[in-house]
Amino acid sequence: MALFSCENVTFGYGKEPVLKNLSFHIDEGDYLCVVGENGSGKTTLMKTCLGLLNPLSGRINLAEGLKPTEIGYLPQQTTIQRDFPASCKEIVLSGCLNRCGWHPFYSKDDRHRATENIDRMGITHLANRCYSELSGGQQQRVLLARALCATQKMLLLDEPVAGLDPRVTEEMYTLIQQLNHDGITIMMITHDMQTAIQHATRILDIGRQPAFFGTPKDYRHADLRIPHQEVHA
Repeated sequence: MALFSCENVTFGYGKEPVLKNLSFHIDEGDYLCVVGENGSGKTTLMKTCLGLLNPLSGRINLAEGLKPTEIGYLPQQTTIQRDFPASCKEIVLSGCLNRCGWHPFYSKDDRHRATENIDRMGITHLANRCYSELSGGQQQRVLLARALCATQKMLLLDEPVAGLDPRVTEEMYTLIQQLNHDGITIMMITHDMQTAIQHATRILDIGRQPAFFGTPKDYRHADLRIPHQEVHA
């Protein structure tokens, strides 16, 4: 069942198009990797899918029962965000804000959800630590726990391993893959083509004209930029 779909959507800022007439869909349980060169429009695509930007034309469809506020989002971090002066628990709990509606306080269920996701990400021992004191990998686990507080259905991840060392990168990919195995649908922007080929169920390459949307197997045979011997299925 399609959880999310775009039908001939043109993405952009103001009246300036960045991506034109793009169509793709994400089925429940998919792991979609979005690839393309810098400046190809990946982050614009992500923000439009989240409802932070309006499409210039075309149609975005959400499955019945999925609200925009129920899509978890892990954006690229800025230097200012890395220095945010709050505890890990406070940051994770803030992921429940969209679910709070007009209520000014977190509910018991919100606090329980935050605690569960902190434990799920293996950062219980960091819950009361200041976020700015953590390593890059620990901060990403905190932000992933925060995104999970918004959803049990779909996560949008924008370069979740940017700036991390190889060991921590592998740990983060393992976490994401486990979440997908647990039933959460993943849409992830990445420059790591090997990870996309090995783990994704579908690939969307918006650096092509026209854009490619299909399985890793089809992409492997279609993408002449990747030498065949360097791609491992």
